[in-house]
Amino acid sequence: MLQNEQEIIFYLISDSVGETAQKMLVATLVQFPNMNVKEVKRFPFIEDLNTLQEILEEALIDQAILIITLVNQELITAITEFCSKTGLAYVDYMSPLMNLIEVKTGNAPLQKPGALHQLNKEYFSRIAAMEFAVKYDDGKDPRGYKEADFILIGISRTSKTPLSMYLANKNYKVANLPLIPEVPIPKELFEVSPQKLIGLTTNIDTLLKVRRTRLKAFGLKEASNYSDATRVQEELMYANNIFKQLGIIPINVSDKAIEETAMLIEMEKRPSQQARGVDMV
Repeated sequence: MLQNEQEIIFYLISDSVGETAQKMLVATLVQFPNMNVKEVKRFPFIEDLNTLQEILEEALIDQAILIITLVNQELITAITEFCSKTGLAYVDYMSPLMNLIEVKTGNAPLQKPGALHQLNKEYFSRIAAMEFAVKYDDGKDPRGYKEADFILIGISRTSKTPLSMYLANKNYKVANLPLIPEVPIPKELFEVSPQKLIGLTTNIDTLLKVRRTRLKAFGLKEASNYSDATRVQEELMYANNIFKQLGIIPINVSDKAIEETAMLIEMEKRPSQQARGVDMV
């Protein structure tokens, strides 16, 4: 048989799904168009020596090339020792680079299987949460309230939207609802667990300043219903009545950064309000 027609069997051995090994093999085989690959056997989620030993003995019979993407040093050592004794060919895509980084920085690797898969999962979860926050911002489609982790409730300029996006970046699905005296509360709000509901309030002086600054930034007259002291007081009283109806204690955001308010909201998940010890109104 000609050398370029030799049949080869590959064993992909991984402590996760084996996607990295597969991609590396595909990328490499492109450089060998005449190679006859008889079989590619995948062995994902290998985490114990007994299972690994069985695979190695089978690979020896097949005279396979091993492609390993393991992070557990005990398993890697078992493969290197077995291949050294038997002459079985293997390539290790993980440990050489991990060793270089460890020597260079002094930091030991986690040796945690599937860390990349977990990272990707968290990344896409965060993106989904941010899309959720945009979709259900400012009272849009109250049907989303059942899926939300938190529902932020407050009158205009109580940091609902920026807070929603900040929490979304921490993988929380957040909706928010502006409280307007003339607009009825959606019935869906009374159908979700009170544990999800987060009331946001502020003091009248802070709110007037924020609203007047906003009007000025848009080139509008500061003297309007939006920034009228009597109207703002009515809105705050209306919001407090809604909070009482819903059985929630609002968080005063007047002197808090977004990060601090977000921390208090996360603490709101605790079942007992007395146990929280947070700065409420």
